[in-house]
Amino acid sequence: MALNTSADAPLPVGEVSRLIGGWIDRLGAVWVEGQITQLSRRPGAGVVFLTLRDPSYDISVSVTCYRQVFEAVADVVSEGARVVVLAKPEWYAPRGQLSLRATEIKPVGVGELLARLEQLKKSLASEGLFAADRKKALPFLPQLIGLVCGRASAAERDVLENARHRWPAVRFEVRNVPVQGVHAVPQVVQAVKELDALDAVDVIIVARGGGSVEDLLPFSDEQLVRAVAACRTPVVSAIGHEPDNPLLDFVADLRASTPTDAAKKVVPDVGEEYERVRFLRDRARRSVQSFIDREERGLAHALARPSIEDPHRMVDERADQVAALLDRGRRTLGHLLDRADSELTHTHARVVALSPAATLQRGYAVLQKADGHVVRDPDELAQGEALRARVAEGEFTVRVDA
Repeated sequence: MALNTSADAPLPVGEVSRLIGGWIDRLGAVWVEGQITQLSRRPGAGVVFLTLRDPSYDISVSVTCYRQVFEAVADVVSEGARVVVLAKPEWYAPRGQLSLRATEIKPVGVGELLARLEQLKKSLASEGLFAADRKKALPFLPQLIGLVCGRASAAERDVLENARHRWPAVRFEVRNVPVQGVHAVPQVVQAVKELDALDAVDVIIVARGGGSVEDLLPFSDEQLVRAVAACRTPVVSAIGHEPDNPLLDFVADLRASTPTDAAKKVVPDVGEEYERVRFLRDRARRSVQSFIDREERGLAHALARPSIEDPHRMVDERADQVAALLDRGRRTLGHLLDRADSELTHTHARVVALSPAATLQRGYAVLQKADGHVVRDPDELAQGEALRARVAEGEFTVRVDA
C-alpha cells in the first residue's frame, strides 16, 4: 500500500525500514538459482555465509544458512559452483540489508546444466538467431582485429602470434576480460559492444582456450548470445572445447575450433598469398604466350598463302587474259563497224538510186501547180494555167496549151 507522506510529514528511517521488513516478511520461501562467489565457513561457527550472484547480471545477494544445511552439500559445493537454494528473504532493519536464509541447498549438476542449455538453444534458434542467412562474411584481409580474451592467456598468445606470423602487418585491438566466473558475462558483453562500436575494427574474435562445461557457461549465456547477434561486425567464436559447443559457436558468424584455428581462418597467410599470386601470374603469362603463339601461327599460315606471299602473281596471271580479251573486243568491234559501214554504203546507193533526184537526172521533170501540188493527171489542168517544172539542174515556169 502507498503511504501518505509529505515534506511536512515524513517517515523516520526506522519506520521505513520496519515497513520494508514487514513487506519482506510476508514473502514466502522461494527457490533461487545462482553462482557462489564468496563462501565463509568459520571454525566453530554455527552459521555459514554465502554470496549468490546472477552470472548474467551484476546482481548479488547475501545468503546465510545453518552449518548442518551446508554440510549436506559441502563435498560437492565450493566457490564458483552453481546451486539452487530454498530460502526465505529476510530484512536486517538496523543496517537496511536484504539477505536470504537458506534451508536447503542443491548443486546444479552438469546434466541439468546441459539440459537447460539445450532448451535455451532451441528457444534462440526458433527466433532465427542461428540462421545461416544472418551470418556475415569475413573480410579477406582485416586491417584491425578486435580480440576479447583473458589477460595474459594462452588464447591471446596463440591468436596474436599465429596471426602476426601469417600476416606481419595485421593490427589488434585487445580487450582483456575475465573468461570464467561471475564477472565474465557482463565484461565480455561490454568488450564485444565496445569493439563493435569501433568503425576501424573489421572482425571480432572471442577466444578462450577451453575448459570444463561449468567454466564455459559464460559463453552460452543468453545475454552474450543476443549481444553477438546484434553486432554489425563479423564475430568469430574461438572457444577451444570440442565435445560440447557453447551457444556462442552457433550465433557467431564463424566458428573456430581453437584460438590458433581462429587466427588461421581470419588472417590470410602472406606466403600462401604470394604463391597464389605467383601461380596466377605464371598462369596469365602462359595464357598470353599461348595466345600470341596461336596468333603467330595463324599469321604465318596466312602469309604462306600464294595470294599473300606473291600478291602480283594473280595480277600477272590475269594480265594475258585481259590483253587477249581486249584484243578480241577490238577485233569484234572492228568487224561490227566494217559490216555496218558496208551496209550503210549499200543502203546509201539504193537510196540514191531510188531518189527523185536520180530520176530527174535521167531527164524527167516534175510539174507542180502554184500551190505545190504535183500534177499527175492532165484533167487536173486548165487552159493557160501556169505550172512550175522541176528538172535536175533547176526549175522553170510553163503554161498549159490546149
